Amino acid sequence: MMTKKKNILIINGANLNLLGKRETTVYGNKSFEDYLKELRKEFKDCRIDYFQSNIEGEIVDQLQSFHGDAVIINAGGYTHTSVVIRDAIQYRTDRSNVDTLDIFEVHISNIYSREEFRRTSLLSSVCNGSIIGFGLLGYKLAVLAVLNKE
Repeated sequence: MMTKKKNILIINGANLNLLGKRETTVYGNKSFEDYLKELRKEFKDCRIDYFQSNIEGEIVDQLQSFHGDAVIINAGGYTHTSVVIRDAIQYRTDRSNVDTLDIFEVHISNIYSREEFRRTSLLSSVCNGSIIGFGLLGYKLAVLAVLNKE
């Protein structure tokens, strides 16, 4: 069976531009840009675009304007606080809308084993799936989820 090339957007939220530098015991010592090169090399048949912002509204703009197959989002701290990002995701995953796409939530750390305030995700219930606690491997698992979604 031949599958069409997938167009995927990875969105990373606040402070994820500091991967490889910030809290390396939690997030590892590899920058996301270095990891993204590996991901693109492994999934040559996919177009993987990347966007990172520390600004909530810019993330919403990306969610609203992306025209591809799927979004993989790690909203960082906005996961626990942003109703507007949740609403943008809900709009894009609602099958009654014409702009529907698949959205998978990723978290590098296990948010459920961290501080109490990090244990609530406003996004999980409106995403197609969540991958939590597998380090950067979570992004690869999300790409595999996109490729295997029917």
